[in-house]
Amino acid sequence: MVTILTKENSIANHYLAELRDIQIQQDRMRFRRNLERLGEVMAYEISKTLTYHPESVETPLGVAEHNLLEEQPVLATIIRAGLPFHQGMLNVFDKADNAFIAAYRHTKKSGEMEIHKKYCNTPNLDDKIVIIADPMLATGKSLVLCCKDLLADYNIKEMHIASVIASEEGLQHVRAFLPEVHLWIGAVDNELTSKAYIVPGLGDAGDLAYGNKE
Repeated sequence: MVTILTKENSIANHYLAELRDIQIQQDRMRFRRNLERLGEVMAYEISKTLTYHPESVETPLGVAEHNLLEEQPVLATIIRAGLPFHQGMLNVFDKADNAFIAAYRHTKKSGEMEIHKKYCNTPNLDDKIVIIADPMLATGKSLVLCCKDLLADYNIKEMHIASVIASEEGLQHVRAFLPEVHLWIGAVDNELTSKAYIVPGLGDAGDLAYGNKE
């Protein structure tokens, strides 16, 4: 399943427009905060698909009945660009366990791009709902690599992937290799450059959030 937030009008459109705006991007704190706010919006949307149970809550004047979340998901992200987006989700699922993955792209002399996973720190994911936050879904190759490794190592009950912007090519790649995963996307852009930048996209999310890398 694929859910694209900007197909409907909501405040998410405003946050995403600010993330793309080359002038507003000059304010790194604003950029990080908009990623965080989109993480909060997506976490709220994902929460509608989860399981709840009725429970009585005692108030100063009586008892109220509420449907409460059955279990907290595990929140995962691919560092470093995913950190503010992940924090937004953690603001909503504030009791969730967390997982952190480091992956990087290497371009060989032939021009072929290789994906390497360097680091993974995760709790036990058996029988858990896992939400992976990765703001830019470009080729989708690093995301597929990380997800396939997790699915191979653990008996994950349900997996969601959340991205702010996806390329059409990357979206199709993930759908082909991870058909069981539910994708939550802010917007889908048509073009992907030879260097795997999404157009119009927003640029390099990691650099805009934390500064240029060598």
